[in-house]
Amino acid sequence: MKVSRAVYRTCTGLCAAAAALFVFAIGALASAQSNWTLDNVLKQMDMQAADFHSLTADMERTKVTVVVNDKSTESGRISVRRDDKMRIEVTQPDARTILRDGDTFYIYNPKIHRVEQYNLGKKKSLVDQFLLLGFGTSGSSLKESYTITLQGEETLDNRKVLRLELLPKTDEVRKQLSKIQLWLDESTWLPVQQQFFETGSGDYFIIRYRNMNRNVRIPDNEFKPHWPHGTSKVEPQS
Repeated sequence: MKVSRAVYRTCTGLCAAAAALFVFAIGALASAQSNWTLDNVLKQMDMQAADFHSLTADMERTKVTVVVNDKSTESGRISVRRDDKMRIEVTQPDARTILRDGDTFYIYNPKIHRVEQYNLGKKKSLVDQFLLLGFGTSGSSLKESYTITLQGEETLDNRKVLRLELLPKTDEVRKQLSKIQLWLDESTWLPVQQQFFETGSGDYFIIRYRNMNRNVRIPDNEFKPHWPHGTSKVEPQS
């Protein structure tokens, strides 16, 4: 079943979750001399996934259109909870709110006073691969959905990170994404960067996360669909 383009682009470009989406906070585990293996990384993800409850962070998303070498960047803040709750406030250059409340997904555009509402329904498991990628995902569940390669250790924002390459296993995901790259902070096991490659075009999104706060209290009201008076609602076919 095909995910609507609006939901797909939101999930992969902003959440992602995701798209993707992404990872598994713990205290500092690695020393400078550590030799990581993929099995070790996935085991750590399995151990720490159950301890992830919520996260807030600043985020910056850059879309690159390869053919014309065009780049566009937007920034904002993300709040996510493990119980299928997510809110992204895009502040620059154009304000927008992306809200996930269980199986319902909203995209609110204040400039035109309109909110689009989607029912994820049977697509929920697919959307979660993008939205929750890196945010409490266990290594075993990641391995079920992707062929994973440990690309090595790098330095990003003065942090030691491990880069994973994920190749989708299902045709449904491969039709939209050819691969995903995920950079994990070795000291916190949170994602500091994600990169989603679109199938066919080679275009991609890069998402950077900064000022992350794990397991903070986020009130339920943060995820309620409260829109200004006069907002029109549409329900595009998903």
